This record gives sequence, C-alpha cells and structure tokens, in this order.
Amino acid sequence: MLALVFGAVRTRAAQVLTILVLTMLAAAVAAAGPWYGFAAVSASADAYLGSAPASQRTLSVVTRVDARTGPQARLDRFTADARAALPAGLGDGVGGMVWPLNVRDGTSAASMPVAYRDDFCAHVRIEGACPAADRDVAITHETAQRLAVGVGGAIGVLSTTADGPLELRVTGLYARTDPAGPYWNNAMFRTGGILDPAFTTPGTFTRQELHTPNMAYDVTIADSLLRGDGGRDLRSEITTADRRLGGSQMRLTSRSVPLAESIAWDRHVILNGVLTAGAQLLIVTWFAVGLAGWYTLRDRRADAALLKLRGIGRFGRLRLAWGQHLVPLIAGVLLGAPAGFLLARLLAGPVPVAADQTSALLYSAAAVAAVLLGGLAVLAAVEAAVLGRPVAALLRPAGSERGAWRPALVDLLLLVVAAAAIYQARSDGPDDGLGPAAPALVALAVGLLVARLLSRAADRGGAAALRAGRLRTGLVALRFSRSPGTDRVLALVVVAVAMFLTAAGGWGAEGAARLARSETELGAVRVLTVEADNRTVLLHAVRAADPGGRQAMAAVRNRNDDIEILEVDTARLTAVTGWRPEYGPAGTLPAAVAAAGLTPLPLVTGDRLTLTARRDGPAALALRLRLQHEATGLPVTVRFGTLRPGEQTTTAEVTGCSVAPGCRIVRWELTTPPGKGGRIQPPPAGTTVGVLGLRLGDSGAPVLDAAVLGDITRWRAGTTEVALEVTASDGVLRLAGDADLGGAGRPLGTAAWASDSLLPLPALMAGPPPDDWRGAEAALTAYGDPAPVQVTATVPALPLVGRDGLVVDLDAVRRLAAETDPGGEYQVWLAPGTPSGLVAALTAGGLTVTADDTVTAHAARLGAQAPAVVVRFGLIAGIAALLLAAATVAVAATVDRRSLTEQFTALRDQGLSHWAATTTGWAGAAVLVLTGLFGGLLATSLAVAVIGRTVPGFADGWAVITPPDPLDPLTTGAAFAVALAVLGSASWATLSPLLRILRSREGADR
Repeated sequence: MLALVFGAVRTRAAQVLTILVLTMLAAAVAAAGPWYGFAAVSASADAYLGSAPASQRTLSVVTRVDARTGPQARLDRFTADARAALPAGLGDGVGGMVWPLNVRDGTSAASMPVAYRDDFCAHVRIEGACPAADRDVAITHETAQRLAVGVGGAIGVLSTTADGPLELRVTGLYARTDPAGPYWNNAMFRTGGILDPAFTTPGTFTRQELHTPNMAYDVTIADSLLRGDGGRDLRSEITTADRRLGGSQMRLTSRSVPLAESIAWDRHVILNGVLTAGAQLLIVTWFAVGLAGWYTLRDRRADAALLKLRGIGRFGRLRLAWGQHLVPLIAGVLLGAPAGFLLARLLAGPVPVAADQTSALLYSAAAVAAVLLGGLAVLAAVEAAVLGRPVAALLRPAGSERGAWRPALVDLLLLVVAAAAIYQARSDGPDDGLGPAAPALVALAVGLLVARLLSRAADRGGAAALRAGRLRTGLVALRFSRSPGTDRVLALVVVAVAMFLTAAGGWGAEGAARLARSETELGAVRVLTVEADNRTVLLHAVRAADPGGRQAMAAVRNRNDDIEILEVDTARLTAVTGWRPEYGPAGTLPAAVAAAGLTPLPLVTGDRLTLTARRDGPAALALRLRLQHEATGLPVTVRFGTLRPGEQTTTAEVTGCSVAPGCRIVRWELTTPPGKGGRIQPPPAGTTVGVLGLRLGDSGAPVLDAAVLGDITRWRAGTTEVALEVTASDGVLRLAGDADLGGAGRPLGTAAWASDSLLPLPALMAGPPPDDWRGAEAALTAYGDPAPVQVTATVPALPLVGRDGLVVDLDAVRRLAAETDPGGEYQVWLAPGTPSGLVAALTAGGLTVTADDTVTAHAARLGAQAPAVVVRFGLIAGIAALLLAAATVAVAATVDRRSLTEQFTALRDQGLSHWAATTTGWAGAAVLVLTGLFGGLLATSLAVAVIGRTVPGFADGWAVITPPDPLDPLTTGAAFAVALAVLGSASWATLSPLLRILRSREGADR
C-alpha cells in the first residue's frame, strides 16, 4: 500500500504540491496565532504599565498612632505589620509619618504639614543640609519665600494641643527630583496644606504637637500581579489584605484595581480577536482544501474504478486516497508550523511569561492539529462521497452537480447562519456571539448568491448567445456553467476578497482612529507634564519662553470641581492646538475671552505705595491691599494701618514687588484693627472708606487714578458670604459694611476684588451640565469664591476632557484664584516644529518636566493594545485567505486546462478563429476573478452598511469622536488592486500553457 501511495504522489506531483502549499499556509497562520496573541497581551500589559501614573501602581496603608514611646520604633513596627498583611511578592516599601500644623503667614495662619519619610534626602535636591537632629526641617523654596525665611532661620508652628509655638530650624531647602515617581505618589507627603510639607527627623515627633501622627506605608505593586500572571487576581488579594489590615485599625487604599482590570480586559479582547480571525481562516482553509481535493479527484476516478475492478474494498480505496493526501498534509504542517512561530516572533516579539508560553504552545499545537485533521477529514469526505460510486459512474467524465438537493440545503443553512450573525451583531453588539464573524458570513452569503445567480445566468445566456451568433460570449458562459465546482470557487473568492478588504480597511481605519484619539487625548502634537509652584509661574514661564505665542501654550487639567475643567491660554489656543471639527469653531472661545477682557491695571513695581483715602463713621478701620507677583505668584500684603477719620494720605512698605515684572493688584481688605491675639473682624455698619488714589511711593506715578477707582466694572465684591458693599463713582471707590445684610448671624465680607475681566467667565462645554447647575446659576467652585460661568457654546467633544468637561481661560481663573491653590495637573502644549531649545527655556523659567508625550508615541502605545493588535492579525489572516483563494483558482484552472486544450483544439479544427479561442481561454478565468473581486467589494460594503462598522472599538470603550470610515477610498482601492494582482497572477500563470498551445497552433496553421 505504501508503494502505491508514494507512486501516486510522484505521479500527481502538481496536485500534491497544491495541497502542501494550502496546508503550509494555513498551518503557518494557525501556529502563529497563539504565539502572536500571548506575545501581544504581554506587550499590551507593558504599554498599560508604562503609561500608568504612579498612583495606579502603588498600595498605601495608613493608620494613626501614638508615637510618644519612640517614633522610629513605632514606625518600624507599623511597616512590618503592613508588609505582612499585604499580598505576597510586593517587595519593600517606604514608610513615613505626617501631621498638619499651622504657621503664621502674614496676619493669618497657613496649614503646613510636618513629615518624616524614609530615604527623603535620596529623592530631593537640597540647598543646605538634610535634617539630622530633632526639630531640624527642610522646606521648599516656595515655602521659604512665602514665610520670608532661609537656611538657618526658624519657623514657629502652632497646634491646638500646645499653648505656644514649636520652633523648627530650617537646615535646607528641597526640590523633588522625581515628582511623578512612586516615592511621591502619596499625597500626604506632597500636599495637604496651603504650604508644602516640611520634612524632619523621627525624633521631632516626640513633641506634644506631633505625638499622634498619621503613618503611611507605600509599596509598588509588582508587574506580575498587575498583569495577573499565573492566574493571580489583584482585586481579591487587595480585598483579603484590606480585611486583615482592618482588624489592626489600618486602612488600605489603592487605585490599581482599574488598571489591572483594563489589562485583563485587553487580554481577553486580544485573545478572543485572534481566535476569531484564526477560526475564520481555518474554515476558509478547509473549504479551499476540500475544493482542491475535489478538483484533483477527477484524475483519481479512473484509479478508483480500476481498484474496484480488482476487488479492493471501500476501506482499502479510502486508505489509498487518504495516504495520498496525508503526505502533503503532514509535510505542509511540518513546514508551516515553524514558519508561523517565526512570523509571530517577528510581528509581536517573544512571550516573556512562562505560563503564557505553555498556553501558547498548547493552543498552537491544537490549531495546527485542527488544520491537519480538519483537512484530512474534509478530503476524506470528498473521497468517500465520490469514490463509493459504481465503476460506470467513475469512468464517466465528471459533470455538473447543480440541481442536487444537498448543496442547495448546505447553501440554505449557511444563509441562515449569516442572517443570525447579522441580527446578533446589530442587536447585541459586534463583539458578542457570532458578531465578530458577521462580516465573513455576510461575504459567504453574498458569494453563494452571486455564484447561484451567475450559474443560472450562464446556463440560460450561454445557449442564447450561441444561437445569436455571439460565439465568444456563449463559449465563456457555457464554460462557466458546465465546469463543475466553479460556483464554489467563486464563493471562496468572494469570501477571501471580502476578508482581505475588510482587514485592510480595518487596519487603515484603526490606525486613523488611534491617531485621532491620541490628538484628542493629548490636545497637541507634544505635551509636557510639568511641576510648577502655581499657575502664575506656569503661565509666566511659558510666555517668557515663547513670547510670540505660536509654539507653546500653558494648560491645566483640573478635576477639583463638579465638572472636569481644562484651563488654557486662549490667546494661543488655535496656534498650538490641533483643533478638530468636533470641538466647534476654533475662534469661539478666544473671541469670547477677548470680549470679556479689560485693560490690565498697572503693576506695582516699587517698594512703597502712597494711599489717599477718606474714612467716614465712628468706628476705626484697617485697610490692606493684597498683591500677587506676576512671575512667582507669591502673595504680598501691603498694610496701610488704621485709618483716621477724614481724608488722609499714608505710605506703606511693599516687599517683593521690585523684581520684574512686578505685582498685580488682587483685592482691598477692609477690617477692624487687629485685636487681642491678632483677631480681626469685618467692618461694622455705618463706617465707610473711600479710596481716592494710589501712587508709587518713590516716583509718584499713579497706580490707581480717579478713572479706574470710579469705574465699577473694575471692582467686585466677594460671592461666598454677605458681600462688602462696593460702590464706585465720581473717581472714588467706596467700601462699607452693611448691618442689614449681615444680620441673622451671617458673616460680612471684607474684600473688594480688582477685576481684569468681566464676569461670568466664558467657557466651552462638552456634555451635560453638572446637576448643581440645573435650576441655578452656573458657577465654578474650585477657585475660591464661586465664579459664575457663561457657556458660549456646547460642542460634541473637547481636547483632553473628551465628551464631558469644560474649557476656560487659564489667565482668567488664575486671577480669580489669586493665592488660592485650586490644584490640577500642569502641562505645556507644544506646536509642531517647536525648537528643542524651548524646553530648556521652560526649565530655566522654573518648570520641572516630569513627562514628555507626543501624539506619535501615544498612538504607538495604543498600537500595542487592543484592537490594534487584533486588526493586524486580521490583516495577516486576510492576506492568507487571499493566497488560499489564489491557490484554489490556480488548481481549478490547472485541472480544467487539459480538457480545455482538447476542446479548443477540436473547435479550431471546426473553424474557430485563433482570436476567439484565445479570448475565450482567458475570459473564463477573468470573469471568475473579476466577479469574485466585485462580489467581495459588494460583501464588504454590505457588511459595513448592515452591521454598522467592521472595525472593533477601543477595548476601554473610548468613543469621544466619530470613528473613521472603514472603507476609506484610498485604502480600499489599494487593497482591491492588490487582490486583483494576486488573483490575476495566479490565473495567468496557470492559463499561460494553454495560451501558448493556442498560439503555437496558430503558427502551424499558417
């Protein structure tokens, strides 16, 4: 039997080679799929972990303890208990303790946490010395400026648990070296008061003011736990650890669970997408192998008849047939599987996780086995269906089987499955059930219908064309209708072309979607995340580095209100930002901000101010002027003291405004003179102060003249309490308390604010307004006093904040906030082509760059995640399907070539012209290829129209902007041309011998 098998293989080398090529191609993709998928999920997890903020990669354990017995020993015990309760394999963390105290800042007390942190000096740059003894502290440069203290100075901190101040010695001024790193992730050691934390030694916490601190232990979560290697479940492990810690009065906090869930979901989407694409290709492979076996079966019919005549039983005949197929199938698998592994390694890299390596090996072996066993089963079914016929039927030439009920029933069942997939894709979603396979099933339905219709048309039209004298048309039509299996080949070509066009269109659309998402999420082509002391420093540094306003723009992402706010320097918005149509007209917000703006008040640049004012009424009043430096943002208080009755002129010292560009006027504060303990009260009713003029003390240059003081649009009262009565007329600004408004225990205001822009604030909004805005005045509360807002336009989306947020002017809200710190993430947006020296200029201006991101890099990170990796594998599967179809077309043409040669030779002897014979020879293949191409294009278009889209959405559900068209004309046209080239080349290569024979016969006739 083996001799017969190998003899048959040698005799029919072309047929065996066809099965080998089909199997090798399918085995390569089948073997590549699992390795590609598991390598891709590792790369995707790395992309998530690489872009995740430190807050999503750390666990924090917090408790409050009594440290009087020994702060260091108590901290060591706390960290040991926390480490034992946390999930295994996390490694060592960082411990620390902190307690908020108050320090005198001018006439008021400002909150300043006092903290200790393990390895503090290794994570900061210190000007001076690191704290070494009890009551030694290191403070930030901004705190030193605000408190007017330097290295070697002292700070008196206050506590409600002590009678007097605790004096701390300043040994150094620190700046964080890695502000965005995990060491500084815990907000307890980064913020927590008006002033930055002051770091000290553990011994300082033995003092009465600090003996009950909050202790914290922070540890970075291992990547293996976030990825879920080995089946680890971060959520359950955190829940278990939190339960254990709760029994010891400790609290566990973490924002890492959403990150782990995103990684797990992305893993599911990638593996499921690769499986879907691989399964579709596997079905196409079985179909192609079955067609190839059916076509090559024609040459084995006589062999089967001879074996029957010699008494060989049914099983013996099948064993011989299977043996002929088993050789190319096994050879194809042995050649294709290693090639697939190398292909996956080239496209996605290695699989680094040991458990995933085992899974990839098992799934790859199963997929290759499915190719081998499925191909053998399909070929065996073809052989059994034909070779069991009587000898007379086997010796007859194969004819058309159209009209048989079994193929029609199969077609009907496939159409039902396609309809079910379309219904499920439209109702449940394109990612549920049969939804992912819906485009391929639509293509199959179209292919079957086109093949049936074309066969019927060829049947009836061929004879009619011959009777009408249209010889070439009739011969081509009859060739198509009377060639068994041509309709199945056409259906396969339609499906393969549709799979390739869908994959190519999805690949192009997914790339465009990633780029559009990156532009939307970043806002500009390059975005720097920076650390700055305050908004004023940020804005001044950017404007100083780019005075032309064409290359850089300051921005702040603020999540501290009822709605997410993006603050931007609107004068530079259109020049720097890649403005999309979804954001609305580009000039809407800049125009509204410019219309609301007022001419800025003159800056205070000297060291003295001279005030002319008049006090009316019996009560003594004190008047202060609050300033803010326009470069550093530091507040400056000018105290004019207690005013006498009547008109007077007084001069006060100004500290901190001599350095350019000077200080802006923030507000007037009218109070009673400081009483016992420094306490001050709002102005009593019946007493008024009129500001008549304000001049620089040295030059006498006016700062506030009668025109400004008498313009009520330049002044406003506060909005959080019963307002100070503010009036402006006849060149005088009048400030007074109102007893009627202050009744019923409500506090009176003390401030009259300088206005640099008209309220309400202009804003662009995406999404619905916050609930608090409905039925009430729209106002922002993150900037101190509630700031009324006027929404100039509501748009579908906005940069950075997406479909739910607000964009306002950064300079306007910074002036409203004054010395208040609204928080937020500071950024600098850069325009395309920004010179490299600009970043150095920003750093010189006081900004610390903590992250540097670009649209290209952001899109590349998304490209390592779903759906990008799924789309890329789908393109590989589409290319493989196209090659399978080309090979099947070549098989069909090769098998038909001998009979066509005999037929055309006979027709030439009967007078058929050379031109008619040649055109008929290639026209049949051309009709098959072109019909398949346009049928595939039709199927792709129908899938997009019926299903809604063929490109999978982002795994995290991001859908801020409209996704691109999956049938982009340029991409679809290029893919159509490639398919035409591949299928046309296969047909031409197989028909060339026939055409050469016809040409040689023409020469002989001459």
